[in-house]
Amino acid sequence: MADYDDEIDHNNQPFIPKETALQALNSIIQLHFEKTLEKKRAIDHQKKKLHKLFQLFFIFLAVIFFSLSQPSGRLHCRHCWAPICLLSFSHLFFYVSVAQTLRCINGFKYQRRCHKLTLGLATHKLRFIKSRIAAGDFLGGGDGDEASAAAWDLEVPYQEPPDSYFGKFKRNWALYFGFLILLYTFMISFSVVILCF
Repeated sequence: MADYDDEIDHNNQPFIPKETALQALNSIIQLHFEKTLEKKRAIDHQKKKLHKLFQLFFIFLAVIFFSLSQPSGRLHCRHCWAPICLLSFSHLFFYVSVAQTLRCINGFKYQRRCHKLTLGLATHKLRFIKSRIAAGDFLGGGDGDEASAAAWDLEVPYQEPPDSYFGKFKRNWALYFGFLILLYTFMISFSVVILCF
């Protein structure tokens, strides 16, 4: 009876022909390779957007800096709240824009990393199956001599990076926002010094 149960379990395991197995793994590899390239293009686009935001913001700050440094009798110390409010609102708007762009960049980087890990696993499985075929160690299917693989040999689950991968994103956020806080502090102190002293 035990031999019969083992034979039933062996026969219930789905087998996939060699050509279908190779084609399925090649399709998975092609899909994840294309997704990796797509995410790379999206990251590059978001980085260009971020650089353009920084350029426009620095041009805006240069205009404010130039206008404050001009000797005019219009702005005095009692009027310093106007440039400070303008700078505060512009920095706040810029912070929100940078945060949104960084969120998109980090999301695309995470997705790209997942696709790269899945691509690596699928490539490893393809190499393994090709080596088994070359060694003649591929399983024999139920239809005589035709080579086939068990379905579990072809399973390629979607991979995710370890939790330590998120530390990289936190460092990027800290660097950007540390720089922006220093820039904000400098511009506010510059406005007060120019107008009041």
